[in-house]
Amino acid sequence: MNSLNAPHATSIVHGDEDCFIFTETVIRDIDDHAARLQHWQQEYEQLSSGAFSGSLEEVWFDNIQIFREKTNQVLHQIGRPWEGSRTIGVVLDASGGGLLSGTALSRGALVTQGGDEDLDFRTPKQLDIIAISTGAAELREFACTVWGVDTEAKLSTSGVFGQSVGVAHGLGEFLELLLSNIKRSPGMLNSPRTRKIIEQEIFDNLVVATSDTSSVNHIVIPTSRKGVVDKAKAYVLEHHDDPVTVADLCTALNISRRTLQYSFESVLDINPVAYLRAIRLNRVRRELKAGAGGSRMTVADIAAHWGFWHLSRFAGNYKQMFDELPSETLRKHQ
Repeated sequence: MNSLNAPHATSIVHGDEDCFIFTETVIRDIDDHAARLQHWQQEYEQLSSGAFSGSLEEVWFDNIQIFREKTNQVLHQIGRPWEGSRTIGVVLDASGGGLLSGTALSRGALVTQGGDEDLDFRTPKQLDIIAISTGAAELREFACTVWGVDTEAKLSTSGVFGQSVGVAHGLGEFLELLLSNIKRSPGMLNSPRTRKIIEQEIFDNLVVATSDTSSVNHIVIPTSRKGVVDKAKAYVLEHHDDPVTVADLCTALNISRRTLQYSFESVLDINPVAYLRAIRLNRVRRELKAGAGGSRMTVADIAAHWGFWHLSRFAGNYKQMFDELPSETLRKHQ
């Protein structure tokens, strides 16, 4: 990376066959900053006095754009996101207050912007915001299929979204953790399996943050729960070489996430997320044992292959499951 005293300093990582791109930029010019966020049409006007300094971290893969933007002056931002998108973000810092679409903005606010709506944002003096932009139709389809809610109906108006601070904080923590792990190991996005897992985790977190999923009516007839679990297990067995997700099961069985959860907890005394994670951990273990002889794949490569993007959490889950670290499994079978 260039000197931070330069007009801008940029670090760029491209994925194999351009399956993702990660950029990190420090910027000293507001026009340059406004142009940096890919596929957004924006114009920034500086309203407060002083030298401008901003930074932007951004990752693109498939139909997902994750970005974190920091600025140190009051700006008026106008423009539009990319067509057909839905942006949902969390304000991590808003020192001095701001206005988004005429609504007061503060730290911890949950915000949203549609791709067909104009951005009108008077930023606070110190802004730190982290957000996801994705296809509105794809998010809506996921939410309807898996959760039984309509995200676009809930997010019909751009601006500050009225959810509790705790909900926004949870989404913000997830996005910060995800972005920091991608920044540390961007190569994991070369795996289509990992990208799929991350996309579905993002969609899950966005739906939970913007919808009252607890109020959705999910009725499961007790006698049918074993049938749901049996079909789910058969699907996992049939897709032995793939990291099956909760969303995969909901789509394949045409049931809601809550129905799937009630069924698994009733029949197996385990929630489907834990069940599928255990399946993936076992398959990681088999690959570590089988590939230890001559494979150049690392533990991180194999973990990413099975959709584990948070390596320290993966190692903790693996240790809890098998009473040894994945590196120990690898050493044992070399």
